[in-house]
Amino acid sequence: MRISARADYAVRAALQLAASPDAGPLKAEAIAEAQDIPHKFLEGILNDMRRGGLVLSRRGGNGGYRLARPAGSISIADVIRAVDGPLVSVRGVRPPDLSYTGPAQSLLPLWIALRSNVREILEGVSLADVASSQLPPDVSALTDTPGAWANP
Repeated sequence: MRISARADYAVRAALQLAASPDAGPLKAEAIAEAQDIPHKFLEGILNDMRRGGLVLSRRGGNGGYRLARPAGSISIADVIRAVDGPLVSVRGVRPPDLSYTGPAQSLLPLWIALRSNVREILEGVSLADVASSQLPPDVSALTDTPGAWANP
């Protein structure tokens, strides 16, 4: 699985909003600077997140962006889907829409299992979890498995 720069930036921006001490609106420039995200790129991401119902925006001197719901009710999966679409696809196609023949036939259940595991992790972790450095125990445990931090 590959996490796009767009998804990474979106999650980081959402976390910046989740960590805002007064929950007031943050300007895109402040988010971009705090997370080292190109400002123009971030504007497009925030617009996608607004259209996806994850952030609210307000214009004017006291304007900016804030989360549309409590950080505990927004999963990392919600953010990624808002800016990148489905969590797992093969050549841009969702796994249930694929079909294989012959020796490749068992690829479909493999892609479905992969999607199921990705969903379980990303839907099970909220912005509040990450912002507070309190990942769910089952997710934290995965980081302790042998080879988790190694690149084969």
